[in-house]
Amino acid sequence: MDKNLRYPLITGKSRIAGKGAFAGQAIAAKKKLGNMGGEIISYKEAQKRVKKQPGNVLFMVEFDNEDIALDASVNSNALRYINHSCDPNTYMRRAYRKVEFYTLRSVRKGEELTCDYGETHHDGKLPCRCGAKNCRGFI
Repeated sequence: MDKNLRYPLITGKSRIAGKGAFAGQAIAAKKKLGNMGGEIISYKEAQKRVKKQPGNVLFMVEFDNEDIALDASVNSNALRYINHSCDPNTYMRRAYRKVEFYTLRSVRKGEELTCDYGETHHDGKLPCRCGAKNCRGFI
């Protein structure tokens, strides 16, 4: 298992979008799943790399009030495949040059892990396909 992960995670086809990350075992609420793998780069370098990435396949996480980002397409792990949901079961914390994921509630074995992305580079124009009852319609 990846040293950055505290629980076994499985990647596979997502009902939301492309690939997803799924719990390899039941996980209790308020547990740290681990740190997203990747490379810390400057914000300027992140902008360059984003322009080179095909389609909507983005794996960048920017850090507030710092001129850096995490490129999760390099040295990645399963956390990179957590899809957006308007009714998520995890949350993301950006601190100390790390992107950490924690469970919001208990997660069943085999359940897809999801996170509310909040503000994104899509500026609320990308249709959301999470399927949640409280879906906002756009990311």
